[in-house]
Amino acid sequence: MSAHRLRRRWRRPVLAVIAAAAVAAPAAAFATDHSPTQPERPPVAGPLDDAYYEGALGKTGPELKSALHTIISEQTKLSYDEVWDALQTTDEDPANADNVLLIYSGRSQAKSAHGGGSDDWNREHVWAKSHGDFGTATGPGTDIHHLRPEDASVNSTRGNLDFDNGGSPVDEAPGSLVDNDSFEPRDAVKGDVARMLLYMAVRYDGTDAFPDLEPNDQVNNGSAPAMGRLSVLKQWNDADPPDTLEKTRNDRIFAIQKNRNPFIDHPEWVNDIWQ
Repeated sequence: MSAHRLRRRWRRPVLAVIAAAAVAAPAAAFATDHSPTQPERPPVAGPLDDAYYEGALGKTGPELKSALHTIISEQTKLSYDEVWDALQTTDEDPANADNVLLIYSGRSQAKSAHGGGSDDWNREHVWAKSHGDFGTATGPGTDIHHLRPEDASVNSTRGNLDFDNGGSPVDEAPGSLVDNDSFEPRDAVKGDVARMLLYMAVRYDGTDAFPDLEPNDQVNNGSAPAMGRLSVLKQWNDADPPDTLEKTRNDRIFAIQKNRNPFIDHPEWVNDIWQ
C-alpha cells in the first residue's frame, strides 16, 4: 500500500501520457488520416496498474467485477452517428490508412465504403443489441468497445446469434462458422470477441438505467440480456491472447471514450471473475 501512496500523486500525468501516445490526432475529431504505420505503444502495464486499475488490484470474483465496473463506467458516451468516425480510427488497417479491418471477414476495406449495401461495411454490435433490447441508445448501443466494422451481409448472417463452436462456413468471412443458434468467428479474433462480450457484462450491470448484461453458458438467449456460451468464451480468451492490433485498439478507444477494456490489459481477470 505504501508504494501506491507514493505514486498516487502522479496518476493524472501518467494517464494523460498514455492517452496521448495512443493516437496520432486529437480524439475529439476522430481523425482518419493517421500514418499507415501504427504508433509505437508505450509500456502501459505498470502505469495502468498503479493508476487506472489501482482499485481492482488484489481482488477476485464479485469484488473484482464490482471494482472494474466502477473504474470503466467513467467514460465519454458517443452518439450512434459518431460511431462511424470513431471506428475509422479504432479499426484502421495498419497497412493502409485509408481502410478499416473487418472483424469477422478479416478483409481490409475502404473507410468510405460504409452504409447499407451488401458489400459495404457497417456497425456490428458484437453484444447483439436485441440481447437486452438496448438498440442504438447512447450507452451500450454506442459503446465502441464492442462495435466493430463488418461486411453488411456477414453482419446480417451473424444477426443476434450467441457465440459457440461449430457450424457451416460463412460466405465472405473465411474461417467463421454459423448454424441455427450460434456463430463462431475466425480463430484470429476469437479472444477479441470473448473480451468484448465480457467487458459489456462488467460495464453494464443494471445500475445506470440500462439492462444488466450477463454471460451464461447457453445459446438461444433471444431478447434476454444474456450472451453465451460462457465456457466457450473463456476457452477463446485463453487460446487467443491480446495481440498488437487489439491492444492498440484499446489504447485508441481510451483516447476517444476515456475508458478501457480491462480484459485486454489483464486477460487473466476473466478466470478470476468467472471461476
